[in-house]
Amino acid sequence: MSDWFEQIPIDIPLGGGRRTLHWKRIGLAAAAVAVVIVLILFRPWFIVGPGEVGVVLRLGKLHRVVQPGFHYRFPPPLETVFVPNVLLLRRIEVGFRSNPRSPSAEPVTIPEESIMLTGDENIIVAKTVVQYKIANPVHYLFNVKDVENTLKDIAEAAQRQVIGDFPIEAALTERRDQLQAQIQEIIEKISSEYQMGIQIEGVNLQDTHPPEAVEPAFAEVFNAREDQARVEREAEGYENKEVPRAEGEARKLLQEAEAYKAERIAKAQGEVERFHALLQAYRAAPEVTRRRLYLETLEKALKGKPKVIVDSEENVLKFMNLSPAIPLPAPLLPPDAAEEEGHP
Repeated sequence: MSDWFEQIPIDIPLGGGRRTLHWKRIGLAAAAVAVVIVLILFRPWFIVGPGEVGVVLRLGKLHRVVQPGFHYRFPPPLETVFVPNVLLLRRIEVGFRSNPRSPSAEPVTIPEESIMLTGDENIIVAKTVVQYKIANPVHYLFNVKDVENTLKDIAEAAQRQVIGDFPIEAALTERRDQLQAQIQEIIEKISSEYQMGIQIEGVNLQDTHPPEAVEPAFAEVFNAREDQARVEREAEGYENKEVPRAEGEARKLLQEAEAYKAERIAKAQGEVERFHALLQAYRAAPEVTRRRLYLETLEKALKGKPKVIVDSEENVLKFMNLSPAIPLPAPLLPPDAAEEEGHP
């Protein structure tokens, strides 16, 4: 019966004529059209692009993770595919919001996120950017409902905790790198505990400043502290210059004193030895030694003066010339001898 039905011809008017079709051919054409419609509507294939990872759920349960390329799937709702980009560098902004359509526009400050207390109970406005990538796409998609907002809350809490431990000068000047490192460490620790599937690439304190209402007064205080630091540096420089010089002079005086001490001790020891030698000579020949000491004393007392020692013995004058520059007088002769020599 079915074979007879499939062989019943159908006449279709076509272009002023008629064409005969059979039911079997009509069924094949309808099936082909249905397959095309199903392919268009359900798209049982998907493409994972470069830098992406395909996460396939079957009936709501994780089934497989695929790498970049062309892949097939069952049509939804049997299988659902997510293709997050794991190489894209993402960012969140804490304390402000920039305009993605106009990067050069002034960012909008969010006071409830940016205003916080420092460790010395000052108020500061801080704006931070956190950059991250997807490290585990499965954890990123299914462990936390809203990763971006959760990460923003974590970053804000970490920022308040770290800035609350430091004075305001640390957040404004020289210790910002240390603050950024501690904020990143806290964010990484909490996101790891939550298994958010992200990797923190960097934390940047883009802007830290006092509130606008007190900024002029704070600038004056800051300038005064800068002047104080400058004067202290100058004083330290003067100290570093003068202290070594004074220490050098002190060492020089000590060395001179030690040298004078050694000289005096050596001289005293020499005097003692000379005295002992003189004492021995005196004990051996008292008269000669006494006479010699007398003459040496006169020589020292009359240093630089002509000196002649005259002594008489049996009416004969004898001269001892101690100054070669003074000519000796002619010897005194008896009258008889003088006449014989032709002297009057």
